[in-house]
Amino acid sequence: MLAELRRLAEPTPRTDRAVLPFGAPGLDQALPGGGLALGALHQIHEGGPRGRYAASAVLFAGGILARIDGPVLWCLHSRDLFAPALARVGLHPDRVVYCETWRDAEVLPAMEEGLRHRGLAGVVGELTRMALTPSRRLQLAAEGSGVTALVLHRVCAGEAVEPESTAARTRWRVSPAPSDTDTNRHLGRPRWRLDLQRCRGGAPGSWIVEACDAQGRLAVPAVLADRPAAPERALRRAALR
Repeated sequence: MLAELRRLAEPTPRTDRAVLPFGAPGLDQALPGGGLALGALHQIHEGGPRGRYAASAVLFAGGILARIDGPVLWCLHSRDLFAPALARVGLHPDRVVYCETWRDAEVLPAMEEGLRHRGLAGVVGELTRMALTPSRRLQLAAEGSGVTALVLHRVCAGEAVEPESTAARTRWRVSPAPSDTDTNRHLGRPRWRLDLQRCRGGAPGSWIVEACDAQGRLAVPAVLADRPAAPERALRRAALR
């Protein structure tokens, strides 16, 4: 009886937390529970040759939060967040509370404070780096409130560094991919290359997907549904043609 009481008193990780499916075959299968874990910390890195100036990671984060009810706290690193673009992926500007934090030392405590408010859909922080200890604090805060935390990293390809080990549940890299064109010479829906670089309890992988639509949903192009993601060098060559 004493052993059973001790077991019940020990904190155990939650295994019944909700997940947010992407609705893309293969992608959800790689994630534990069939989707992105809510009430957890996730890292999103911008890829591509102009990572600092691109917005693929921002729009990916916006599409995720567009499908979660409630306001969003967005901790800015600079004043270049384009609200109409977030609206295009389903995250209306009226839902976003902007926190002007210009340094990592300001972003981290603002995120941690925001994660204590259970009414939020999510907290986003734009960071250049994130060490293990601050990431643990964010993960614990997200677990305690059930609010999802997203950390965005935007770095130029020439300045890219190996990501540090963190307590984040997943780590993503989002890069632009060549879009398809139809016979009428109209540009097709934008495409991204999604690299799941790290997933606790899941399997890393790469996918070519169509960017988030007005409801924040991804899609797998029909011609690529049964094919793996092409190597990055091939994608760059195709983009230069």
